[in-house]
Parts: sequence; structure tokens; C-alpha cells
Amino acid sequence: MSEQKRSDNRVGHESGSGGAGYNDGMAVFSYITGGIIVWSLIGWGLDNLWDTRWIVLAGALLGALGGFYLSYMHGLTSSKKRTGGGRASSGPSKDGPSNAK
Repeated sequence: MSEQKRSDNRVGHESGSGGAGYNDGMAVFSYITGGIIVWSLIGWGLDNLWDTRWIVLAGALLGALGGFYLSYMHGLTSSKKRTGGGRASSGPSKDGPSNAK
């Protein structure tokens, strides 16, 4: 099986269907929700340890921002249609010798 066919058959990247968008959306939702839960629990523990009440809210905000950051870094928040497996094409560039130094 060729490399192109293998990359098209990855989970969440079915060729010719809208499954990738749904799976990407679920991944974004999971990153953000998971970040909120984990960092809220860390904030709750620190609130109980230090007798404060605001760290849990800071933890929830940090978790949401961290989840969105992870989604962005994984390329899940882009509205552009992705092509291939995210790899750069191999070989020389097609713009000719004008950019050669």
C-alpha cells in the first residue's frame, strides 16, 4: 500500500467524508474540557491547602487557555482544508533558480 493511501486511512481522516471535521471538533472539545477539569482540580487542591477561593477560577481559565493552545498547535482550529499527512513535499522547489543563492 502506498504512503498516500496509508495517510488517508488514518483515524479521523477518511477520504471523501466529513468525519475529519467532526473528529477534530471532538478533539478540540476534549482538550479544552480536559484542561478545565484538570486545572480546576489542581486549583481546588491549592485553595484548600492555602485557604483561598480564587485559585480554582484561575485554574479553570488556565485549563481552557491551555486546551485551546494545544488544539491550535495540533492544527485542529484551522478552517483551511488540510491536504496529505502534514508533511512537506520532498524534492526541490518549483519556483526555479530565481531564489537560489
